[in-house]
Amino acid sequence: MALETSQSQQHDEFIFRSKLPDIYIPKHLPLHSYCFENLSEFGSRPCLINAPTGVVFTYHDVELTARKVASGLIKLGIQQGEVIMILLPNSPEFVFTFLGASYRGAMATAANPFFTASEIAKQAKASNAKLLITQSSYYEKVKDLDVKVVMVDSPQEEGCMHFSELSDADENELELAEVKIKGDDAVALPYSSGTTGMPKGVMLTHKGLVTSIGQQVDGDNPNLYYNSEDVILCVLPLFHIYSLNSVLLCGLRAKAAILLMPKFDVNALLSLVQKHKITIAPVVPPIVLAIAKSPDLSNYDLSSIRVLKSGGAPLGKELEDTLRAKFPNARLGQGYGMTEAGPVLTMSLAFAKEPMDVKPGACGTVVRNAEMKIVDPETGHSLPRNQSGEICIRGDQIMKGYLNDEEATERTIDKEGWLHTGDIGYIDDDDELFIVDRLKELIKYKGFQVAPAELEALLLTHPKISDAAVVPMKDEAAGEVPVAFVVRSNGYTDTTEDEIKQFISKQVVFYKRINRVFFIDAIPKSPSGKILRKDLRAKLAAGVPN
Repeated sequence: MALETSQSQQHDEFIFRSKLPDIYIPKHLPLHSYCFENLSEFGSRPCLINAPTGVVFTYHDVELTARKVASGLIKLGIQQGEVIMILLPNSPEFVFTFLGASYRGAMATAANPFFTASEIAKQAKASNAKLLITQSSYYEKVKDLDVKVVMVDSPQEEGCMHFSELSDADENELELAEVKIKGDDAVALPYSSGTTGMPKGVMLTHKGLVTSIGQQVDGDNPNLYYNSEDVILCVLPLFHIYSLNSVLLCGLRAKAAILLMPKFDVNALLSLVQKHKITIAPVVPPIVLAIAKSPDLSNYDLSSIRVLKSGGAPLGKELEDTLRAKFPNARLGQGYGMTEAGPVLTMSLAFAKEPMDVKPGACGTVVRNAEMKIVDPETGHSLPRNQSGEICIRGDQIMKGYLNDEEATERTIDKEGWLHTGDIGYIDDDDELFIVDRLKELIKYKGFQVAPAELEALLLTHPKISDAAVVPMKDEAAGEVPVAFVVRSNGYTDTTEDEIKQFISKQVVFYKRINRVFFIDAIPKSPSGKILRKDLRAKLAAGVPN
């Protein structure tokens, strides 16, 4: 059943809503209570399958272990509202820690295990993390941090605790602690650069995540139809909000089985699809590309897949068509998200319980219980259909704000509660969103965020560089890669591209490495000193910069 009209004009505003009707979402529940609602009915069902070991945890197992971990956190002195940092690949311990933090009323911030020691230290310090959950292979990167360290495997190191000290705690102590959680309390603290600048802690609340999950999987005709018979592939890293929200938490709410795969390998993935009869495969464009190009595809029975959902970065029409040809029985489509938006803004209606036809290249339609508008970046006025402008969204699912950064919060969420995404797109006559450009400075490497400001700050610490700017360059495999325009300091005419690339690569995770360095006489800037990135992008588009 569609709404009478999905667009209304209020005060000359064009506001777009979902084609699906709004639903009741129990926003008063804490996140964990919502995910495990009616546990007695499905507690014996498989919840997590650990791909490397084949070990299966039921819903009862996962819920109980999460409460034990929460009790363990209380015993360690973790207070409500404090931050726990997770530095792990996809694993049962990641899930237990995240849900345990939720029960404790704490916040979980997850970092990419491939981060360098200095990147991990920056996030630990910015979030004021009190505890770090990791594994021994990352110990060298975290040993100098001023936080308690818990190892999920054998702690070889002095002063480290073992995860069993949390997971074997007495769950009854949680009840004695009488934790009171409000809907506006933050539970997840992913880091994002937003539309500009350095990475910032995004405060996602219990109410916000419950709303976002409900917008996707709740109701009689959910926008994203998962059910308790589904086996959902979780190969996308759980430290990324797309995977945490749309894979893990939506999977828990739908009572599906979630297959945890710690790292991507195309043949291992295809083999797991066949072995576990995976039905839902949430992916990102680089995984789509690897599957589409795999010469071994025909060696596996992949007929169990009923949904192939792409997100994290735009999926081109050609790649989408290739995938359709290889998976004729699967519903294929895209979603569009942004960490600050909680994260899902739009979702393909091909995934609904009663699916609708969608156009290739579209990012879906706005989720239920939310409003979207397209704003002219020059005038600030909202635009009608088929006109491109900045995509804005409003609803209970969006972030509470950036941690300790009121100014950046006010730049992103306006006084009327609209979150400005920094992405440019339009909504067509069928309510489908198409993204055409990006206002924001962010570079998207295989769906990972690269903040130009972060790399520029590092470049400026090089003694032979007097000024620098970083912009994206198109790349078939990655989508975009960072490239630098550099002004040499006086007298250093011999500074080489290789020297600068090496200097950066020692300090950052692989996807932030500078791909090319172009030497330039001066960085183009506005009168206020802002880097004119569009001028540099134009130089790239024109060929080798002069």
